[in-house]
Amino acid sequence: MRISSAQYFQTGLNAINAQQADLLHIFKQIGTGQRMVTPSDDPLAAAESINVGQSHAMNKRFAENREVAERKLSTEENTLNGVTTLLQDVKTQLVEAGNGTMADADRLTLANVLEHARDNLLNLANATDGNGQYLFSGSKGDSMPFDADTGAYEGDDKQRNIQLDQTRQMASSDVGSDIFARATPGVTRFLTAAGDTFGNNTNQGTGVISKPSVFDAAEMDPDYRYEIKFTGADEFEVTVRDQNDNEIATETQSFTPGEDNLIKLPHGVQVQVSGRPEAGDTFSIRSTKDAGDDLNIFKTLDTIIGSLKSEQDFDGVAKADFRNVLSSAVQRLDINYDNVLTVRASVGARLNEIEALDDNGDMRTLGYRQQLSDLEDLDYYEATTQLELRKTALEAASLAFRKIQGTSMFNLANR
Repeated sequence: MRISSAQYFQTGLNAINAQQADLLHIFKQIGTGQRMVTPSDDPLAAAESINVGQSHAMNKRFAENREVAERKLSTEENTLNGVTTLLQDVKTQLVEAGNGTMADADRLTLANVLEHARDNLLNLANATDGNGQYLFSGSKGDSMPFDADTGAYEGDDKQRNIQLDQTRQMASSDVGSDIFARATPGVTRFLTAAGDTFGNNTNQGTGVISKPSVFDAAEMDPDYRYEIKFTGADEFEVTVRDQNDNEIATETQSFTPGEDNLIKLPHGVQVQVSGRPEAGDTFSIRSTKDAGDDLNIFKTLDTIIGSLKSEQDFDGVAKADFRNVLSSAVQRLDINYDNVLTVRASVGARLNEIEALDDNGDMRTLGYRQQLSDLEDLDYYEATTQLELRKTALEAASLAFRKIQGTSMFNLANR
């Protein structure tokens, strides 16, 4: 076979170019520290690297979400801590108001103190997260959750959830109505008030109703409400109704005026009534399940503040009315206080869960980085060895080309 001079030159040039390309590829690997300069270097590893990289990026995004959730929940925890302290002070002041030694002027002063406490509590309920978003307005982050005048809740009941992990979403705050206007879920208590089950109070006697209790939990039914109506000074009727005000039962009991009368109501509930009620006076008892907006903490404070401002020094009926309002307020504030503590415990549990998720996320981050390192990082020992080998190969190709270039027909003839 005859080999032309052009073929000699082309073959030598191709050999040199190939060695230079291999050498340049190793230079790029060493310069970048990456084993795969292009996906064609290892297609399978390149595809796996993309998948691992996506998982790593998603894990990083989840970590950022957890940071946001932790910041919001920490702000809520601090706010609820302030609410707890404030409610403790209010409860203490209401206990003082019930000791019977205060005059109208003293009660008026206490009413002013409670007005300031109400304003402070409203400010806490309308707190923001530092970014202008209200904490307790549900999904309406740009709307104030509680009306400044009435204290009515104006947010919604939708949680603002944040994705903390692939399979875990968490509420970054709590709905205001679940903090300031309800009882703890799963806990049933009964509340008393002067007046009928519709909230109408026209009592003219000095009867006072105490906090109710359950003496037979097996018989207790939270769907029932009770109305005690006095038909005379020494007799009353107990009417049991369901939440739709359908009458379930009615019974008549006797009453001893001027003494503390323990009244056992149907279905395991009992309550104490004292004083001297008049015919037509009524008292109502209902469960927290049936309380509705009666558990709105601002409504409770407004009611007791209004009662503290009323004149009662020389009016026995007014004093009895105040004692009933005070008893009802204390009962409701106790329920609000316990519920706030429950929400605080929930916030603490969520913060602990975030910490655990962070630990797991950090472990996954280490795993993803190790996988990416195994797939992408360059082995410098091997690369430097290959570099020397390619340099030697390039020199050999260049030397071979020079040898071929130096041959001529006369040199071949002399051999």
